[in-house]
Amino acid sequence: MYPFKPGNFAPRNGWYVAAFIHEIGEELVERWILNQPVVLYRKHDGEAVAVSGRCPHRHFPLGKSRRVGDAIECGYHGITFDARGKCTFVPSQTSIPGVYSIPAFPLVERGLWAWIWMGDPDKADEALIPTLEEIDFEVPGLIPHAFFAFEIDGRYQLLNDNLLDLSHLSYLHGTSIGTKTDAETPEVRDVNDRRLSSRRIMNNTEMTPILMELTDYRGPIDRVSGMDFFFPGFHSGIGDFRISEGQPGAGDYLSKGRVWHAVTPATRNKSHYFFAMTISDPQEIERTKAVIQKVLDEDILATVEIERIVGQLDEIPQELMLKSDTTAVMGRRILQAMMDAENADAV
Repeated sequence: MYPFKPGNFAPRNGWYVAAFIHEIGEELVERWILNQPVVLYRKHDGEAVAVSGRCPHRHFPLGKSRRVGDAIECGYHGITFDARGKCTFVPSQTSIPGVYSIPAFPLVERGLWAWIWMGDPDKADEALIPTLEEIDFEVPGLIPHAFFAFEIDGRYQLLNDNLLDLSHLSYLHGTSIGTKTDAETPEVRDVNDRRLSSRRIMNNTEMTPILMELTDYRGPIDRVSGMDFFFPGFHSGIGDFRISEGQPGAGDYLSKGRVWHAVTPATRNKSHYFFAMTISDPQEIERTKAVIQKVLDEDILATVEIERIVGQLDEIPQELMLKSDTTAVMGRRILQAMMDAENADAV
């Protein structure tokens, strides 16, 4: 499935964000992940759990059912499953068939996020989840905040591609967070077995439109812009702005921030997009949300419109790649290699 090999959709052996932790409470939350229905909820002892959202009897959605203590009672026939997926009650008979169970998925809360492993549970190594240190979660003076959780009509890799090629800031976001320098500046890349990193260092450059709204300064600035992509769907971004050398206050920060984009496949043509960022002043949350919403709407528009094209073409023509696509292509190849390894294990 575009842009991967035919029959390939997304890696399963990887940690995806299932929800912001504040979204999970005593109420059942139904969420599709990797083309499977999942139910998220918090037990009475506070532990967050994730189980399959499909009753094996008649496929009724367990997310549309009800809690009975720490268990889920199917809303169709009352068949009940505990938080580990074991069937504990069948109203119509005294014996419980041995095949009556549902999958329970490893779920780990770290930072603002609840991370789920949908693949082989024996390979669910928590050390593969990005650490708070790796994603600059605790920068002094910056407060992490969960902003938006979207469900988008577009395959997840379109969002990954978007975040792996920040040259689009110059045009898609040219009236907000980008300038022509974003597309013109070469990237510095680094890759290891857990993440792909990209940075653009832009010195003595012009201010972004949003920065001009936030400050009275109008001189040249030094910018650092980039992303760390933790496979298979988490992007940790940096955006630092300083006054350029030779200007009054040279070296002082005009703005400093960290952003986090979690991209999770919902179905083959839908995706979850969890956006979080740091703020320095809690009083500015609503104003910041309004500004960022416009930027994210532009990314979502691009994703939805590309999905509309590739989802309806009888045959998808080969893309004509550019130098600026290098990081995105590297990201695609890494995810394809993950899927190739899973396919080899399945043989």
